[in-house]
Amino acid sequence: MTDLAPDHRARLRHIEQMRATHSYWAVLGAIFVTFFLAALLPDSAWATSLIVLVESATLLTVIWTAGWAMTEKTIPFAIATAAGVAAAINIFWEGKALTVALGLAAGVLTVSIAVAIATGAVAQNEVNSRSVAGAICVYMLFGMLFMFLFGVLAILGHGPFFAQGTDGTRSIRLYFSFVTLATLGYGDYTPAGNLGHALAVLEALIGQLYLVTVVAVIVTRLGLPARRATASKKESEIDAPQT
Repeated sequence: MTDLAPDHRARLRHIEQMRATHSYWAVLGAIFVTFFLAALLPDSAWATSLIVLVESATLLTVIWTAGWAMTEKTIPFAIATAAGVAAAINIFWEGKALTVALGLAAGVLTVSIAVAIATGAVAQNEVNSRSVAGAICVYMLFGMLFMFLFGVLAILGHGPFFAQGTDGTRSIRLYFSFVTLATLGYGDYTPAGNLGHALAVLEALIGQLYLVTVVAVIVTRLGLPARRATASKKESEIDAPQT
């Protein structure tokens, strides 16, 4: 760090201080708020606007939690701002085209949140409790993302999305998404088309592979630096000359 400019060193110290005090557990709480809004609110324009507003605030929270300045992450900041403004407009001036656009914006926000969390967690260069919270956040976001994808198929498809003869509501698609992600397979709702089948299989694979790879690795490495430091201290005590 001695070769870095003083202002750059100060910025790095500031980022480290932010990372030391901020936690992805707050982000996880915001994601759960979005989850329950999607599960409980009706399929209406104002409900879609509210979900997008919460997701926009969540993305800004992720940027703040990672210790970045808003000017450092201009694209996520612009996405959050534009989606939030559009959602606010849609509350007072409802339009079908704008509501559909907000549905797509919700999917984009979900991807942006997941990417920002993953980037911030990797930038820590260590595995800690915040990494665990970030991993859980991303897992929840997978379920949210596929809910939005199923909704797009329901809107653009020529027939009902589910084999039961219905497109389902947002809450039903959320339920189906997380049941698929967790590979529970209740069977009360099943996709009707080939693309729906493919997405359902893809979500189930992602859910299983994510748990047995990313989450397993994070949990395994949790506390590893502390264990190494303890082992190194013991070795030093053994090697130290006896007086």
